[in-house]
Amino acid sequence: MKIGADTPAVITGGASGLGAATARNLAASGAPVLLLDLNVEAGEALATEIGGTFIQTDVTDGDQVAAALKGQAPRICICCAGVAPGARTVSRDGAPHDAAMFERTVQINLMGTFHVAAQSAAQMAALPPLDSDGTRGAIVMTASVAAFEGQIGQIAYGASKGAVTAMTLPMARDLAKSGIRVNTLAPGLFKTPMMEGLPQEAQDSLGAAVPFPARLGDPGEFASMVRHILENDMLNGSTIRLDGAIRLAPR
Repeated sequence: MKIGADTPAVITGGASGLGAATARNLAASGAPVLLLDLNVEAGEALATEIGGTFIQTDVTDGDQVAAALKGQAPRICICCAGVAPGARTVSRDGAPHDAAMFERTVQINLMGTFHVAAQSAAQMAALPPLDSDGTRGAIVMTASVAAFEGQIGQIAYGASKGAVTAMTLPMARDLAKSGIRVNTLAPGLFKTPMMEGLPQEAQDSLGAAVPFPARLGDPGEFASMVRHILENDMLNGSTIRLDGAIRLAPR
């Protein structure tokens, strides 16, 4: 699929980090970009910068997602909204994992991805094909290497991201008849706002743990991979690690 004015994109978590980098990448090729995020200030600022549109949206609310997407006719859906809380199954003082925290993580990371992907797909399926293959659109979801090597304290995060990877192939199979491809990216350690909140020493230590290149990933590298997935029509139903060959240790 060639990126351009006829391939409108919706990006969740688009106001910062991986989503913002992807928005800039697609907008640079003329794609109309709709940013969905809770951060109004950052979302509106980025929309102004790239000539896109911002709608404040809670992705866990299916009705809000439907309202935001109404009439948008996206060809591209990128799901980057997510949270990464930390808690053990049993805390050091003997308390069980907070169930509300676990549920909120699943609601944002999994259900939020589902709401946006499914509702975007419904709109894509009603559009005319873009080419002789019958391409109508593409969806890229975001998991994490924690889906495969969740660390101590990541049961909620690992479970939610593991579910996103498990959703990828059946969704791709479901949507094949409509000419809609579905893939997932599982990034490793990237320089996102969450990571930038850590002391520089901690960031450097985490980056050094990556085999090669021994540094944190740049959001622009994530955006470039998203773009490749969108443009390579044979990529479908796959979860792709983008991690510098890191395998997370238990802690």
